[in-house]
Amino acid sequence: MVRVLFVCTGNTCRSPMAEALLRAKAKKRGVPVEVRSAGVAASGGAPVSAHAAEVLRERQVPHEGVSSAVTAEAVKWADLILTMTAGHKRMLLERYPEALEKTHTLKEYVEDRPEVLAEIAELERLYTEWHVRQAIGEKLGDEERARLLELEGRVPDFDIADPFGGSLDTYRKVADELDAALDKLVEKLAVEKPESE
Repeated sequence: MVRVLFVCTGNTCRSPMAEALLRAKAKKRGVPVEVRSAGVAASGGAPVSAHAAEVLRERQVPHEGVSSAVTAEAVKWADLILTMTAGHKRMLLERYPEALEKTHTLKEYVEDRPEVLAEIAELERLYTEWHVRQAIGEKLGDEERARLLELEGRVPDFDIADPFGGSLDTYRKVADELDAALDKLVEKLAVEKPESE
């Protein structure tokens, strides 16, 4: 059984929709998962947004529960942490660096084009090198800095935009985007053996 934690900002729109949609897709496909969601800036106890609830109702996908903040317990519980944006990923890893190996943006995790995956890996390596050098008072060389900027311009945007405050149609579009990524995720989970087994 894979334990998946979805993370967004307030845990009232994207991550609860992803949680409910994955739970329904995995059940239909017979893929054993446990799913939770949380927010990097959630106050806790807030209901899912009205538009998110409506979109889930339209898709006949049940959702229960209220918002919760990301906690050390939730991070430890998860086998896989999937964030809605690169910003959420950075914020989570600043607080919980031990989660580095299991934290990805959702769309990054399900990306399957080898050339894009190679560029993502190189970009991550350059970011890590940059942070290490900053910590010891050094800078990236001109060539490394140029390559980092080049990769930043070429690697696709893996963020799922925040629909908060938007129309019902905006929420539907986000749900469609989540649907496409979650279909790929279920396929991936169906063929991979989780580390916890």
